[in-house]
Amino acid sequence: MAKINDYYQKKQLMEKLAAELEKLEEDQALKGELEFENKVRDLMKEYDKSPKDVLQILSAIDPSVGSAKSETASGGRAKRPLKTYKNPHTGEVVKTRGGNHKTLNEWRNKYGKEAVQSWQEN
Repeated sequence: MAKINDYYQKKQLMEKLAAELEKLEEDQALKGELEFENKVRDLMKEYDKSPKDVLQILSAIDPSVGSAKSETASGGRAKRPLKTYKNPHTGEVVKTRGGNHKTLNEWRNKYGKEAVQSWQEN
């Protein structure tokens, strides 16, 4: 009996999704976006260009287009922010992107973690 219940639940879900899809297809904004997408795809075929080529062209026109995508596409993650610490006792300055810095660790051992954290400049 569990299979028949599962069948009817899935059938009901399909009908609900079909109704939602039909409603979306009637939306004029969606129609406009789909038409634009189709025209872009046709242009890409006509000029034998890939989506990557199009992104390169768009990033040349507007650099903000490529900057957000290129970090994600390259597989790398965003750089950590650069933190600057200034020791008030010695005047020594340490700039680091990570927390495991040799000099910072020495300062933490000598002056305490909270004290060193308070030396961070913005």
